[in-house]
Amino acid sequence: MAGGGFATSANGVEFEAKITPIVIISCIMAATGGLMFGYDVGVSGGVTSMPDFLKKFFPAVHRRVEAGADKSNYCKYDNQGLQLFTSSLYLAGLTATFFASYTTRTLGRRLTMLIAGVFFIIGVALNAGAQDLAMLIAGRILLGCGVGFANQAVPLFLSEIAPTRIRGGLNILFQLNVTIGILFANLVNYGTAKIKGGWGWRLSLGLAGIPALLLTVGALMVTETPNSLVERGRLDEGKAVLRRIRGTDNVEPEFADLLEASRLAKEVKHPFRNLLQRRNRPQLVIAVALQIFQQCTGINAIMFYAPVLFNTLGFGSDASLYSAVVTGAVNVLSTLVSIYSVDKVGRRVLLLEAGVQMFFSQFVIAIILGIKVTDHSTNLSKGFAILVVVMICTYVAAFAWSWGPLGWLIPSETFPLETRSAGQSVTVCVNLLFTFIIAQAFLSMLCHFKFGIFIFFSAWVLIMSVFVMFLLPETKNVPIEEMTERVWKKHWFWARFMDDDKNQMFVSAEKSNGKSNGFDPSTRL
Repeated sequence: MAGGGFATSANGVEFEAKITPIVIISCIMAATGGLMFGYDVGVSGGVTSMPDFLKKFFPAVHRRVEAGADKSNYCKYDNQGLQLFTSSLYLAGLTATFFASYTTRTLGRRLTMLIAGVFFIIGVALNAGAQDLAMLIAGRILLGCGVGFANQAVPLFLSEIAPTRIRGGLNILFQLNVTIGILFANLVNYGTAKIKGGWGWRLSLGLAGIPALLLTVGALMVTETPNSLVERGRLDEGKAVLRRIRGTDNVEPEFADLLEASRLAKEVKHPFRNLLQRRNRPQLVIAVALQIFQQCTGINAIMFYAPVLFNTLGFGSDASLYSAVVTGAVNVLSTLVSIYSVDKVGRRVLLLEAGVQMFFSQFVIAIILGIKVTDHSTNLSKGFAILVVVMICTYVAAFAWSWGPLGWLIPSETFPLETRSAGQSVTVCVNLLFTFIIAQAFLSMLCHFKFGIFIFFSAWVLIMSVFVMFLLPETKNVPIEEMTERVWKKHWFWARFMDDDKNQMFVSAEKSNGKSNGFDPSTRL
């Protein structure tokens, strides 16, 4: 049964919208892009801790790990090539984002997701059959292209197709699938590490084909968003889709909003250049800052290298993989908390509460490691080892109901339609750039900072919490095309940038009148 309800626009008009099966199914299928992304994040840390994988592709690291006490506990895995295996995916994703912005705007969200699925399938095949390091990296690069296209299209698709009052929850399906993908990868790694014969890592990399196929099939099955159809001039089809996904014939107010947003979007010939205009600065600053802060929490450093990190702390091989599974499970369960609460308590409350929790847990971890884990000895008793895992789980839980999903949700719902695709492209690009930097640098940072790495990340958590307190507005239950009127123009700081709207309207009208009389005012001295 579909649930009924109304979403109120800025002008007091109510948008009638039921929670229809087609919306739920479309969102679930589209969000499998997150499943693929999560699996790629989780699988790399597991295979890089497998001796057979290291022996084949990174023999220098394998010899160092086998040497044991001859090398610092914190530096056993410090190798640029090994870090490149993980980080190359994100560098490729960064580059692919610019092409994905074009396809998302001109071909639609659905076809962009399909392209991502194809990249994923080819990349998985190369990785699973890799014979040398070049083939392995090539596969990771193609997977990265898939990540760039999927991360561009999926959050936009989810934000545009969902009814306003549950937009946050449905959008977080993407992040939920990221966490499920990480957990799935950790479970697979735990099983394949026990396989004799040296091919367990191939199975770990090859099973990424499951989420890749799910995304490809899902992209073939879902409907295109009405926003995208209207943006591309397919008005009748857009209205028909809007009726179908809202479960009502009374879609005129919402459709009128889409038409107005599309009209404004068509006036923008250079969306990336338009992003830099004063009136778009608040959305751009928020989007970029959220992506930088999301990576500077240190979460991906832990998720990429969880088994390696636990090995460094003195856990055995099995114990390290098992601990990674535990943190992956906490990640999934905590994301469910976010789905339930994000449209009830709001975005700001979740981010601020998580800031306190993450700062505390990282500081405790740093103290324990500083006292108990030195360069050449690991004095972690069972009790302290359990406490480290509990603190990491506390940290992961806080991230999973805050910065994880909201780092993607907030940018996808705040840009106006005329700059939404370009804005999402910048969002994904900045995210992948900083993901690449953290992935490429973490093992070296761990070697040099030692336990101080957790103090480094906790300091960032403090900075980002202050940013949220003063500069991030609440976007809960605000229709996506009404953000400017109801959020930015009423914010204590960002409202001053919205004055440019009036100036822009005046210039546009002046240009229109001037050109109709054979005179272009833009040519005036």
